[in-house]
Amino acid sequence: MVNRFKIDGEEVLDGEVKPFGNSAHVTVPKRWRGADVKVVRTSEPTEQGEE
Repeated sequence: MVNRFKIDGEEVLDGEVKPFGNSAHVTVPKRWRGADVKVVRTSEPTEQGEE
């Protein structure tokens, strides 16, 4: 089942979550520093890891 969200914003960026130490991250442009952002997962993870 897919949830639908409505978010008012300035830009949309498609990206991939990549491993980062014991966690993961998504890289965004430097010009976004200091901005409030929201991250929405749009697919199931391909790797099963610890949370």
